[in-house]
Amino acid sequence: MKTSTPHTTTSEPAGTDLQSERAVPIPSEKARAVLAAARVVFLANGFSVATTDMIQRAAGVSKSTVYAHYPNKEALFKAVIEAECRQFMAGVREHKAAGREIRRVLTDVAKTFLDLILAPNILAVYRIIVSEGPRFPELAQRFYAEGPGAMNAFVTQTLEELMARGELDFGGLGIDAAATLFVNMVRGEPQMQCLTHPDSPPSSVQRDKWIQEAVTTFLRAFEKRAEVDR
Repeated sequence: MKTSTPHTTTSEPAGTDLQSERAVPIPSEKARAVLAAARVVFLANGFSVATTDMIQRAAGVSKSTVYAHYPNKEALFKAVIEAECRQFMAGVREHKAAGREIRRVLTDVAKTFLDLILAPNILAVYRIIVSEGPRFPELAQRFYAEGPGAMNAFVTQTLEELMARGELDFGGLGIDAAATLFVNMVRGEPQMQCLTHPDSPPSSVQRDKWIQEAVTTFLRAFEKRAEVDR
């Protein structure tokens, strides 16, 4: 068996090809322990400060076990970010438009989305991606595709269903642009406040206010006028 070189325990080359290091999920207890420990260490310390030694100790496994599943710190970091993105979208996709009133549909989507992006772990992931994006552009792009980009696509699909029911009219605005607008209205101020005031999380009343403002503004702009009492 090839022995890992000592220098990889604390610092790995920044120019690693992340595409070629896709960690294959292994349904073993130790592999899950390594990934769980890496999540805790990365979200608490960021990429630059975190080391494979810290992850090894947190996981309670040997160094050889860590490297058996993930060749270096970059591969672990990539696996953690991708797992967070998958979990993020799993909650959002539960909402379906079929048979439900339009305001309720948009409100539920907005609430689930806001609860997710304001969760401490997602805020931590966002901070790390913004900080480490220049070093890992491919990973930053993957984060966008599997997180924010996937959310935009989901909202686009939801709006398409509502349009098919004759409840929305975007005029000359494309449906993709309308979906992005809705997502950004929900996310904008809440996310910025939580990023800049980490010790002052918003109350549930404030969250509901943000959601209702976004949904009401969106419906006033795009709900089919023939269907609404103005």
